[in-house]
Amino acid sequence: MQWLNLVVEELLKRHPDGEIVVSSGVSPSGKYHLGTLREVLTAEAIAREVRRRGRQARHIHVVDDLDFIRKVPVGIPESYSQYLGKPLCDIPAPDGSDQSYADYYLQDLQAASDELHLSAEIMRAHQKYRAGFFVSAIETALDHIDDIKHILETISGHQVDDNWSPVQVLENGYLINRPYVSHDTSKKILVYRDATDHEQEISYADGSVKLNWRIDWPARWSLLGVQAEPFGRDHATKGGSYDTGKVIVKDVYGAEPPYPLPYNFINRTGETKKMSKSAGETITLSELLEVLPAEVIWYFIVRSAPDKQLFFDDGDTLIRLIDDFGLLLAKPNKTAAEQQLVDLCMEGVAQPTISRVPFSHLVASYQASLKDVERTLDVIRRTEYAQVVDEDAAIIKAELKYIDAWLTKRAPEDVKFSIRENVEAAEFTETQQQFMRELADKVSAAPEDADGAWFHNAIYELKDTSGLAPKELFATLYQAIIGKASGPRAGYFLSILPRDWLVMRLKLES
Repeated sequence: MQWLNLVVEELLKRHPDGEIVVSSGVSPSGKYHLGTLREVLTAEAIAREVRRRGRQARHIHVVDDLDFIRKVPVGIPESYSQYLGKPLCDIPAPDGSDQSYADYYLQDLQAASDELHLSAEIMRAHQKYRAGFFVSAIETALDHIDDIKHILETISGHQVDDNWSPVQVLENGYLINRPYVSHDTSKKILVYRDATDHEQEISYADGSVKLNWRIDWPARWSLLGVQAEPFGRDHATKGGSYDTGKVIVKDVYGAEPPYPLPYNFINRTGETKKMSKSAGETITLSELLEVLPAEVIWYFIVRSAPDKQLFFDDGDTLIRLIDDFGLLLAKPNKTAAEQQLVDLCMEGVAQPTISRVPFSHLVASYQASLKDVERTLDVIRRTEYAQVVDEDAAIIKAELKYIDAWLTKRAPEDVKFSIRENVEAAEFTETQQQFMRELADKVSAAPEDADGAWFHNAIYELKDTSGLAPKELFATLYQAIIGKASGPRAGYFLSILPRDWLVMRLKLES
């Protein structure tokens, strides 16, 4: 947890007194997903660690729902192109309900908040703008247009148009950039030129005027007193929005910029592009929490420094992730850093949901037991985890709920199986049948406590006499038992099957 300690120690050094304010922010232009969750949990982790050290901390999550929609996401009717340029809070939800587009996508985070044990205060940007919270920031930006232009041009390297304005105005429900003319602070009125070059008046106290993103961000830091904020690495490029924002907040708003935490993206394993809300290539929070307990999601995101790129998939990565976390939980002599990581992930969790039985063993046992929980526990009692299953029974039952959802909705096909009801001898060559009969004899004479290693060795002992290559030995067994060419680790798998049934199946009598 070196990254977290370095951040928190620096924050406490910079701000020796008072509350530490950490911010995160996401535009609800699509569903919250694993990639956007990295920003939320990184900010939440900082707040947790600050509190753990005896200081007060706030995590404010800003929902940028006054942003306008830029493109129609995959899965949304093309008719939504009529709303391009409209604020997300003013667009109807795609499900036809009375809520807004922003509400529709925010509900995923709201539903996940309790399960992830978030302390974040959700702040809706459109509510703050319409309540007048940004009035002073808008006035300051309008009073310093030339200064802001100079900052943007000097740092970003891009020329700003002569008619550029730090704000956008709502015209017929659409956010549009218009040339600024003047403003009246007593009446809170902005004068601008419309498309026909006529002067128009609009209130900037009711949300009809919005700061452009590069000014909105530093204005928010100043108004909220933000002292640390994670943000995507795209904002951290040279001359990018953080570089311009940190100067604007100091020179225009007279405040210090927050401690920056640029984070790298989360890609699907094998993909070169980050998860994208608009492209639909995401794993949403609701989908994620169906198959992974909150503490494992925390572990996946916070165990690595924010600048490390992460990869995720529903197969090998998920399996390794759960097993790694299970090993960490069960480790008797954790280092201080390991215990800190566990405490961070388990905060608010009443009971662990990951047992000391390896995930792959649970998956095989559950499917071999026809997805019956009590029978699964009985199966595991016949393995080397006999003592663990009685001590961790409640945890295993909780974990099996996630495994059931994973098998139903997201597990790769090569992991899923079911026991064959019937098998025909004609499916196998005489050589294969002889191999299974010889293995059946071995199994009949096996000691009562024979484990996965015993069965594995029993299979291999027949390699030379059977005339079958090792790959064929295993393929024969899988075909006879689950009707597939491959499956779970054969030794362990055979060890959890009812002994009498297994002998009959190997003799092709059941």
